[in-house]
Amino acid sequence: MAIRLEKGQRINLEKSNGSKLTDFCVGCNWGAIVTSGGFLGLGKKVVDVDLDLSCVMINMDGKLVDHIYSPLYKQSFLSRYGMPPGKVDSLDRALHHSGDDLKGDQDGDDGLDNEIITVDLNRVDPGVEQIFFFLNNCGKEDFSMIPYASIRMYEGTPTRVKEVFASYDVAAEPRYAGMTALIMGKLYRRNGEWKFSAIGDAFPDANLCETIKRIVTDYAK
Repeated sequence: MAIRLEKGQRINLEKSNGSKLTDFCVGCNWGAIVTSGGFLGLGKKVVDVDLDLSCVMINMDGKLVDHIYSPLYKQSFLSRYGMPPGKVDSLDRALHHSGDDLKGDQDGDDGLDNEIITVDLNRVDPGVEQIFFFLNNCGKEDFSMIPYASIRMYEGTPTRVKEVFASYDVAAEPRYAGMTALIMGKLYRRNGEWKFSAIGDAFPDANLCETIKRIVTDYAK
């Protein structure tokens, strides 16, 4: 049975049969905002929701050494924060992003993840000590307005879920009002093994560069 993660929870990456979870996917599934519209409120209006699932890799000194975020971000914007261009693969090829979804589910929850980062812990560069996963909303909405958004870790591929290991919901709650960024959690090394910590902290960051700065300054210690 999948672990329903709570904020602050730490888990070992160990499956029910005792083997270690080393190859898995981190996926985010979310829905567009549907409101009534048209004459006399009849019909519906669908508002696209553009969330970005990203990750950054941190070394033992707390320094940013690699990243994965959307290549669609303009370099003129990123350079204002001293950030390099976006990309979908880590330098060691241990992590890969499936690509940017700009809309979310349009007709209700289809059960599939909109954006996915595949992870192979056996290939992670030895100099990487922590890998942070986070979400940013690129639109005007905050997380409390999104009908549903969930994050899960599972064995399988971007097109086939074999077994869900852990998951939690991150939207449609009053506590997320005004919040447009969420630091989901981190993978970290401890005594030669990888573990996962569910952070679940939300912030009103204007963009992912602010969130990355927050991670490096406040969390990568």
